[in-house]
Amino acid sequence: MDNQSFISGFLLLEFSAVREQQILHFSLFLILYLAIVSGNLLIISAVVFDHHLHTPMYFFLMNLAIQDLGSVSAIIPKSMANSFQNTRYISYSGCVAQVFCFVSFVGSDFFLLTVMAYDRYVAICKPLQYEMVMNKAACTQMVAGVWITGLFYGTLHTGGTFAVQFCSNIVNQFYCEIPELLKVSCSDSYLAEVVILVISAVIELGCFFFIVATYVLIFTAVLRIPSIQGRQKAFSTCLPHLTVFSVFIFTGWFAYLRPPSDTPSGLDLALTVIYTFVPPMLNPVIYSMRNKDIQVALAKLSASLSSFCM
Repeated sequence: MDNQSFISGFLLLEFSAVREQQILHFSLFLILYLAIVSGNLLIISAVVFDHHLHTPMYFFLMNLAIQDLGSVSAIIPKSMANSFQNTRYISYSGCVAQVFCFVSFVGSDFFLLTVMAYDRYVAICKPLQYEMVMNKAACTQMVAGVWITGLFYGTLHTGGTFAVQFCSNIVNQFYCEIPELLKVSCSDSYLAEVVILVISAVIELGCFFFIVATYVLIFTAVLRIPSIQGRQKAFSTCLPHLTVFSVFIFTGWFAYLRPPSDTPSGLDLALTVIYTFVPPMLNPVIYSMRNKDIQVALAKLSASLSSFCM
């Protein structure tokens, strides 16, 4: 195939050619997907229905849960459907949509984590100015900016990736991943996407250093709090976000900073699965375990549902 116009679709990497293992893959992914969807929907419901959680921190958390739902829903259902139907195929338009949605949601995730770090900084380092700085209008504008930037991010990467000509339609990944798509390109047009990837890496590195610097200032301020109870309360509001950010960034590094290989290995596949599943699955757990307000809201929600069902 010497022109992308002849490619009507791509063949994704299958986990196994053995039918029993395909069903096992489908079952495991279904369990993990339902766990992710349930956990994040609980967080969203708790924030929406409990007026005590109508604060900037939980507003950002709700949007984080929505982004996590979007990122896994962009790629996991198609992988499960392929295993169940014993096929590797994804249409060209489906691949385009998958790249756009996944990159948009993951990009929004990263930018939102940066905003959440700033929210914690203002709350702890400038508590008297918190309500003025993090007012409803400002928070709405920040979240709108995060979503718009994520959509722009997705559009930029999708345009750069699919502007190339493809020599093959075999993608060595279980979803349409940009690096794997660029490997099967056969024109110099892929250099445009490489430049976009480098610029994105620089932007993300800037966000990373901003978050690190923010937490240095936060921890410095926390250590100055005279009471032990005050320090513990301040740490308890920061640790969930810091843990979520660490899981997100380190799983991403493990998945994408490994040496490139022409043939997929079990380790490559395992790292991609970890990067795809672990952050959105752990985020609700981290916030519900470390946050009493979320626990109380979930308990109220559970009680309301139980009384309604009865």
